[in-house]
Amino acid sequence: MRVAASGATPHKETRRMNKFRTTGWGRGIGATALVMAAAGCGGGSGGGGAGFSLPRETAAQAVYTNAKVLTVDKGNGVAEAFAVKDGRFLKVGSRAEMMQHIGDDTRVIDLGGRTVVPGLADGHLHGAGGGPGIDLSGTRTMAELLDVLRKAVAAAASGQLIQSNSDWHEAQLQEVRMPTLVELDAVAPEHPLVLHRGGLTAVLNSAALAKWKITENTVSPPGGLIQKDDSGKLTGMLINNARSLMVLPTPKKFDSADLEEMQRKLNALGITSVRVPGMFTGTDVPAAYALIRQLQAQGKLNLRFQLLLNSMAPVSTAEQVRSIIAAAKLPPGEGDDWARIWGAKTSVDGGFEGGFMTRPYSEPFGKGGTFYGLPLVTAQAHEEVVREWSRSKYRVAVHVVGDAALDQVLAAWENLDKAAPGAVRGWTIEHAFVVREEQLVRIRALGLNLSVQSHLYVAAPVLASYWGRARAEHVTPVKTFMKNAFQLVGGTDSGNMPVNPFWAMYHFITRDTVNAGVYGSDERVNRVDVLRMFTINYADLNGEAERKGSIEAGKLADFVVLSADYLTVPEAEIENLTAVATYVDGRQVYRAPDLSVAHR
Repeated sequence: MRVAASGATPHKETRRMNKFRTTGWGRGIGATALVMAAAGCGGGSGGGGAGFSLPRETAAQAVYTNAKVLTVDKGNGVAEAFAVKDGRFLKVGSRAEMMQHIGDDTRVIDLGGRTVVPGLADGHLHGAGGGPGIDLSGTRTMAELLDVLRKAVAAAASGQLIQSNSDWHEAQLQEVRMPTLVELDAVAPEHPLVLHRGGLTAVLNSAALAKWKITENTVSPPGGLIQKDDSGKLTGMLINNARSLMVLPTPKKFDSADLEEMQRKLNALGITSVRVPGMFTGTDVPAAYALIRQLQAQGKLNLRFQLLLNSMAPVSTAEQVRSIIAAAKLPPGEGDDWARIWGAKTSVDGGFEGGFMTRPYSEPFGKGGTFYGLPLVTAQAHEEVVREWSRSKYRVAVHVVGDAALDQVLAAWENLDKAAPGAVRGWTIEHAFVVREEQLVRIRALGLNLSVQSHLYVAAPVLASYWGRARAEHVTPVKTFMKNAFQLVGGTDSGNMPVNPFWAMYHFITRDTVNAGVYGSDERVNRVDVLRMFTINYADLNGEAERKGSIEAGKLADFVVLSADYLTVPEAEIENLTAVATYVDGRQVYRAPDLSVAHR
C-alpha cells in the first residue's frame, strides 16, 4: 500500500483501504438538518389551516416533503413527497398532493432535497459483523495484524485459547496473504491461537495444532483439507470440514441485548430487512425467533427477519432433517411481517478454498491439476436431504460456489421437479460464484432464484490465485444473470464479509475491488437495477412485494434518507454513501449523530 506524504492527496488504493477500515455507522450530514415544521403552518386550500380538520382516514401522521424519492416501483418513478399513516405509505407524489393529507396533528418534515430510497434489505446475512473474538477487520498490513494478536496474547491468561473474529480476509492486507505458522508461533508461542477467516477456513498456530493433536500424519476428513506446503509440513490452515478437528468452547449465548445491538448497527446502515440463512454465533433459529418475538412484544423491534432452518453439511440424511424440524417446531411460512420462517438452508461445497469446480484450481493450488475443490456431501445425500425438506413443504436455499457443485444441485432438483412438477419453484441458489451458460437455462427452467453477494470486492486477488484470473474475472456474473432474465437478490454475507450494503452496491455497479482494481468490467450493471436488488427484488423473493420493497401507497413505510443522491453522485462515491436517517414501520430507528434537529 502506498502512503501519501504529508499534505499530499492519498493514492486511490490507500483511500479505499482507509474507508474499508470503518463501517460508516456513525457518519452524519454536517450542518444539514431535517427541518420539522409545525402542523398547519403554510396550510393551503387542501391543507390543515386553522380551524380545518381532515377526516381521520385522510390525515397523515407525517408528511415528508422537498425530497428526491426513488420509489423503486414498476416504472422506477421519482417523487418529491410522501405521507405516512399507521406504519404505511398513505400517498406518494408531489408536495401539492400531500397538502390534502396535512391535518391538525400531522408532522411535516422538510428533507432538504435529500434522496430517499426504500429500506435496504440484505438477502444473505449471518450477523452484523464478524462476531466475538479479536477484531482483525481493521488491519491493513501483516505487521498490524500480528501486532493486534501480540497485544491479545499479552492480555490473556497463561495457556488461554485465543480466537479471532471472522469478517476479515487476507486480501485486505497489503501483502495479500495469510500469516504463516512461523509468524503465528512468534507472537503466540504458548497460547493456542485460532484465526477464523470467513465461515469455512481457520488458521492455527503450533500450540493449537498440538492441542487438538493435528499432525502431518492426520488424515483430512471427507469434505475437508488439512493444508500442507510443498515439503509436506503443516501450514496451520484447516479448510471446510477439517475445522471439525477442533473442539472449540461453546460460544456465548446470543441474547436480547445482542439482538438489539445487531439491529442498531444494521439500521445505521439503512438496512431494515434481513434474510438469515444460518444464525448468528451463539444461537439457533428457534432461540433467535423467540428473541425476535420478545423484542416485538416490548415494542423494540426495528428490523424485519426472514429465517432459514439450518441443514448445512454434514447434514446428509432425511432422518437428520426430520430431527431438525421436530426440534424447531417452526413450520414453513410461520410468522408475520416482522419475522417469518422462509425455509431451510443446505450446502454442497466449500468456500474460496473449497468451491467444487469442473476444471482444476490454478497452480499451486491445483496440485498438478488434481484439485477441483471440496464437495461436502454426495449427490445422493443432497437429493435425500432436499427431498425431505420438500416433503415437509419447506423452500430450500443451497450454498453453491463452484459449477461442479451446481451440476450436483441441478441434477437433484430436476429429479424432484420431474416427480412433482413445480416442487422446487422459488427455491434459491446462494452465491453462484462460477456458473456455465448452459446451467442458466436449467436454473431458469426450474423457476429458481439467485441470491448474490459481493465477495469479489474483498477477495479478488486471492480468488485469482486459486482459480486463475480469467475465472475470477467473472465470479458472480451479475450482468450475465440479468441478461438471462433472472431477478437477483443482493446481500453481503456478513459476518463472513463486511456488512456495509453500499460497498456491495458499489462493487456490482463498478466491479471495482478493495485493492486489485476492476475485475470483469463486462459484468457491470446500472444503479437502478442494483437498487432493485436490495429492495423490491428481496421482497419479491420472499413473497412480500405487495407489502414492502418500494415506496408506494399501502406498503409498509420502511425508508432511508441518504447522505447524497444515489443516482447522480460520482461512481467513486457510491461506496461512501451512508444513511442519514432510517425508518421502519414509519418510525425513525436511526439518525446520524450530528443531525442538528432530532425527529420528535
